[in-house]
Amino acid sequence: MSDAHLTERPVHDDRDPIDLTEEPIRLSGGEDDATDGDRPAGSRRRRWAWTAAAMVGIVGAGVIGVAGWRMAQQKDTEITQPDRVAGLTRDDSERARSTADYLRSGFAADIDLDRSFGAVYRDPSDERRSVLVFGGTTLLWQPERDLDSLFTLMADETGAVTGLRKMPEGRLDGVLKCGTTSGEGGDFAVCGWADHGSVVMAMFPGRSVDDAGGLLRTMREQMQSRR
Repeated sequence: MSDAHLTERPVHDDRDPIDLTEEPIRLSGGEDDATDGDRPAGSRRRRWAWTAAAMVGIVGAGVIGVAGWRMAQQKDTEITQPDRVAGLTRDDSERARSTADYLRSGFAADIDLDRSFGAVYRDPSDERRSVLVFGGTTLLWQPERDLDSLFTLMADETGAVTGLRKMPEGRLDGVLKCGTTSGEGGDFAVCGWADHGSVVMAMFPGRSVDDAGGLLRTMREQMQSRR
């Protein structure tokens, strides 16, 4: 750089020398003693980054907490097969019990259950609309995923389940889904529910998907309890 860019300074300056000790030197001032307006942009960005990270951690902990609470609430489940449920009557004939046991054992082969059951319920108004229900209790980490897998496995036995959709699950929460499949008597509704403590499926000959979903929800609320 040439001397032309330097300000000419007199050799003798009569002003008093600057007293470097007039104000104490603050070694701990740093970024914490500055206002936001005085902070360097990089400092503000770092502070907001830490704030955002903390918020993500809080929200993440909240999500884990809610999921853990839901699992703790649902994991200890009992399912009974009462004589009467939702206006239906349990069929204890030899043929019905054989069918129920066949469905129970096939279901239990697809998923590891602590307890399993199968039952056939007759509709007093129409014998052709009997409900076949089977399932069991166990700890499920991802209830909806496991329920979807069981619908897929059912397709191997009866044919593809079409139009599968969520239905209102009712006061017991979890997930309830219904669709349509085909059998020897034609198409019929098939539904299932799952939560962190149970998974159950049912077949509804002679009923629409909406009718079947509502009926299974009522059956569930009368059959399932939690400790």
